Amino acid sequence: MQFEGHAAPDDGSPNKLRARTFARSQTLGATLTAEAVESAFESADGASATFESEVDMIGEGQFVEAGSISYGTAGSLRFKTVGPGVLGPSGVDGLQCGAVIWEVTAGEGQFAGSRGLITSNFTVGADGAVVDNHIARLVMT
Repeated sequence: MQFEGHAAPDDGSPNKLRARTFARSQTLGATLTAEAVESAFESADGASATFESEVDMIGEGQFVEAGSISYGTAGSLRFKTVGPGVLGPSGVDGLQCGAVIWEVTAGEGQFAGSRGLITSNFTVGADGAVVDNHIARLVMT
């Protein structure tokens, strides 16, 4: 899913951030042709998901994170980082890119008893604007 929102300093600390993002129901697609890889993102009917996390910067370009994702009325997941995430220059002025892997630590509703991993690849602008793509592999017990 693709989430959009903001990250901002938490309690005025330069090393702590709070991220809040939102995703509408969506369809993501990719097509490989002889000339290119083409991607598509389309809104779809359905519920929305919300993401909230606390980020601790632990060194130059490294962070740890914990938070939750609520998938409408279907349920929610809690997560924490597996190891440090990375954040660095994107090659575009005022835009950083990063990646992190989260371990699912708890689930509610449809996700009760779930375990697994979620990868996040994201950009964050100088104004705190975040675009974050999640890929999840969950085991439902």
